Amino acid sequence: MSSTFSAETDVLTRARPQDANWWRQAAVYQIYPRSFADANGDGLGDLPGITAKVPYLQALGIDAVWLSPFYPSELADGGYDVADYRNVDPRLGTLEDFDRMVAALHGAGIRVIVDIVPNHSSDQHEWFQAALAAGPGSPERDRYIFRDGNGPDGAEAPTDWESVFGGPAWHRVEDGQWYFHNFAVEQPDFNWANPEVRADFLHTLRFWSDRGVDGFRIDVAHMLTKDLSGELPSKAVLDALPFDGNHPIIDRDDVHEVYAEWRKVFNSYDPPRTAVAEAWVERDRRPRYASPEGLGQAFNFDLLEADFDARQFSSIVTDNLELAERSGSSTTWVLSNHDVVRHATRYGLPHPERSEKGHPVVKHGSEWLLSGGEHPVLDAEGGLRRARAATLFTLGLPGSAYLYQGEELGLHEVADIPDSDRQDPTFFRNPGVDIGRDGCRVPLPWVAEGRSFGFGEADAHLPQPGWFGASAVELQEEDAGSALALYRKALALRHELQSGEQLEWLPSGSADVLRFARPNGWEIVTNFGSEPFDLGADVEVLLRSDLDSGTDLAGETTAWVRRPA
Repeated sequence: MSSTFSAETDVLTRARPQDANWWRQAAVYQIYPRSFADANGDGLGDLPGITAKVPYLQALGIDAVWLSPFYPSELADGGYDVADYRNVDPRLGTLEDFDRMVAALHGAGIRVIVDIVPNHSSDQHEWFQAALAAGPGSPERDRYIFRDGNGPDGAEAPTDWESVFGGPAWHRVEDGQWYFHNFAVEQPDFNWANPEVRADFLHTLRFWSDRGVDGFRIDVAHMLTKDLSGELPSKAVLDALPFDGNHPIIDRDDVHEVYAEWRKVFNSYDPPRTAVAEAWVERDRRPRYASPEGLGQAFNFDLLEADFDARQFSSIVTDNLELAERSGSSTTWVLSNHDVVRHATRYGLPHPERSEKGHPVVKHGSEWLLSGGEHPVLDAEGGLRRARAATLFTLGLPGSAYLYQGEELGLHEVADIPDSDRQDPTFFRNPGVDIGRDGCRVPLPWVAEGRSFGFGEADAHLPQPGWFGASAVELQEEDAGSALALYRKALALRHELQSGEQLEWLPSGSADVLRFARPNGWEIVTNFGSEPFDLGADVEVLLRSDLDSGTDLAGETTAWVRRPA
C-alpha cells in the first residue's frame, strides 16, 4: 500500500528504521480518536480525521502515536467498552481507513500503538450476548465471571464488592445469576482461566500486528487474572488483603503467564512489537510487567500525582530510574492523559492533602471540578508556566515521554460542562463525588473561530468553551512564544541530543533547583522556586521553557544548556 495520501504530503519521506529499541526513549503522542479531528462532520472524531492531521503530527516531532480505543462500542466508557476487538467503530471509519491511517503515519516516520482492553468487554460483545442466551453452566458463560447469588432465592449479590466506577460490582441477569464487572455495568469481566479467552486475544494481537501496528498499550494490565474459587471475602476483608501476588482480583502473579504468551507473539515479528502496561501496582511489583519476558515496559504514574515540587520530582525520577534498571526496560514519563486533570490545570490549583505514603487523599482537582471551576481559584497563567517547565524537565529525562493530545497547546481542563452533556460513567455512578473525566477529553481547537474551532463541521460531541479559540493551532503556529512552538522545538532538539539513557545529578546550590546531566554535554536545569537562578556565564542556553535565551533563569522555568567542550 502506498504511504502517500494527498498532494500535500510529499514531505512525508522520513524513513522508519527497523530499530527494535525505538521505544526506549520515544516521544509518544496519545490520541483520543473521538476528540482529535472530525473528517465527516458528525461531531465525533474519526480515523480519516487523524490521517488528515499527519502533517501536524510530523511537524510536532513525535516518534509514535498511541490510539485510545477506536473499536465498535456503545461508549458506556468512552470506547473502553469494546464490542469487537478486530474492527473499527463505523462512526470512526473502516478497516480500510485504519490501513490508510497507518500507511500515512508510517510514511511520516511515526509508529502506531493501539489500546488493548483485555480485562473486560462490552456487554454488546457477541460472546457476552451468547452467554446471556446460553444460560447458567454453559461454555459461553464460562468466558465471563458468572455466579449464583446469596440468600434463599439468590437475590443477594455474591459479595458486597464495589466497582471502580462506584456502585455494586455485580449485576443480576434475567435468569437470576450475577456477573462481575470491575468497572461499568456494561463492562463484564472476562474469565482469564478460560483457554478460549486467552486464544482469542492472541488472535487479536496478531490481527493488528499483521496490519502494521508497532505496539500495544495494555489497559488495566494488573487486573486480568482472578481467583474467585471458594468462599469470597467481604469488601472489608478484600480491601485489607496485601497486594503480594495472591490477591483475588488485583495484581496476581499468574497474570504474567498471560504476558509471557503475548511476548512470544510480539517477538515473532521483526522488529518485535512493543507493549506498555497500565499497571497501578505497588512499586516493587512494577518491574515484572516491564520485563523483557513480559510486556517490556510499564507506565509510572508518579508524576501524575506529584506537585510541582523539586523534592517530589527528584525522588520520583531517582526511584523510577532504579526500577527501570531492575527490569531492564526504560521508564515512562507522563504528565497528562485521558484519565486525569490536565497538568496545566493541576499546577494552577493548591496542592492536595496527602496520605502518609504521599499520595493525594482525593484526586487532584476534584474539588475544583465539582464546583464547575469556581473554587479554589485557578491560577491559569501560573499553571501553564509550571506545566511548560515540567514538560521540558521530563523531555530531558532518559526514557519514554508520553504526551496527551492538546497539552502541546497548553490546554486547561474544561470544568463547566453541563450535566446533560457529560458522558463519563463515573459522573453518573458517583453523583456529587466524582465529576468524571470528560474535561480532558473535549475536542481540540484547530482554528480560532467557527462552530467547533475547526474540529469538524458540526458541533463537537463534548462542548468546547469559548476560551478554546485563543489556544487554537492556527494561532499558535504563528506565535513564536506559544506552547506549540515550545513542544516543536523541544522534540526536535531532543532527537539531536539524545544518546545513552544515563543521568547524573549535579549540585545546584539551591533546594528549589534540580540540575542533571545527560550524555553529549547536555544539562537540564529546573527552577521550581520563585527566585531567579543564575545558570552561569559558561553555559550555552539551548532552550528554555519560557523561550527566553538568558542565563538568569526565572522561577518556575526549565532550561536545557550545554557547557563548552
